[in-house]
Amino acid sequence: MSTVYTGAEVAKHNREDDLWIVYKDGVYDITKFLKEHPGGEEVLVSLGGQDSTKCFDEIGHTLEAVQLRETYKIGTVTGSLTGEPADQPAEQSDRGVQDLTIDDDNWTYDTPKRESSPWFPVIIATGVAVYAVIFYYFFFS
Repeated sequence: MSTVYTGAEVAKHNREDDLWIVYKDGVYDITKFLKEHPGGEEVLVSLGGQDSTKCFDEIGHTLEAVQLRETYKIGTVTGSLTGEPADQPAEQSDRGVQDLTIDDDNWTYDTPKRESSPWFPVIIATGVAVYAVIFYYFFFS
């Protein structure tokens, strides 16, 4: 039998050292997973004590991530999770976490840009020249 938590109880667990989130109606204690999250700690901390269903679904997690999520399930939630979670300060600067605003309708992931080295064409040209000399030497001498 699963433990049932109220929305108010879940909202209290919103710190890095005590972090719960809600997905659909499930409650997940992700405190131990925080440092391992590939997307960074900040996004999870910003969702602490709140419903993360929309955010989780929109990111497009892998099947492995979904299965891993279920290992952290501790129960279900009843009641509303609206408003600012209890005991969460409005200013989060003391935790070193920046305020993250997630625009659910318009977000994109930009892949990091790698600048091409100016030496790359020189290296390719040198390789082609060396290959041409070796080819000429062995086949036309």
